[in-house]
Amino acid sequence: MRNAIKAGLGALAFWAVLSAPALADCARSDYLGHSFTTCTARAGDDLRLFLYMDEAKVYGNFTAIDDALARDGKKLAFAMNGGMYHPDRRPVGLYIEDGNELARIVTSAGPGNFGMLPNGVFCVDDTGFTLVESRAFAQSPPACRHATQSGPMLVIDGQFHPKFLADSDSRLIRNGVGVSSDGRQAAFVITNTPVNLFEFARFFRDHLDMPQALYIDGNVSRLHAPAIRRSDWGGLLGPVIGKVIDARGPAQ
Repeated sequence: MRNAIKAGLGALAFWAVLSAPALADCARSDYLGHSFTTCTARAGDDLRLFLYMDEAKVYGNFTAIDDALARDGKKLAFAMNGGMYHPDRRPVGLYIEDGNELARIVTSAGPGNFGMLPNGVFCVDDTGFTLVESRAFAQSPPACRHATQSGPMLVIDGQFHPKFLADSDSRLIRNGVGVSSDGRQAAFVITNTPVNLFEFARFFRDHLDMPQALYIDGNVSRLHAPAIRRSDWGGLLGPVIGKVIDARGPAQ
């Protein structure tokens, strides 16, 4: 009964963010002594992945993407780093941008967080969002307009990744994405205080009521959210994921 009440309160908190038209796409919240910022995308939003501005040069930062979008009268409502990448900014795993597959899926175990199976693929399609375990995705790929692979999965069908340790002292600023049970909402979360992977997974499952969630990255995690007066700086990024809106409209 206590768990049911806690899950219900988490769902109410998340849906309150979704249903309040006066709020920006991004809002800050505290949970179990940690601080998080959550940015929400809904089915029908113009959510895109960005990597190369031309064949040889990556965007690398939020300003470069906004400058490119401005030529079409568009801008970023919010954006964050959208997947792990090699030193030359190539994606580590599957990467699909505007229907074009630029990097192939990786299904083998390996070092680091990416190779801590199960990992997964976040997919944007015509009806909303899906988050699929990578091997299942490889066997039956959905039609993704945009997709990025990362790892590990934080929450899999409502269960935590089996290798997470509640008392792990590996705490970083991290970011990730969760998908609602109906696939109509995606929550992009960045931590404002260092957390371990178990604590991050709890935020998605127990606070946001997300049955599927995927770790994107740590240390390099950055958020661009002009409506809340935040735009993080740092070294060049690889893939970036962001919600695009009309430059003349409000960022909400």
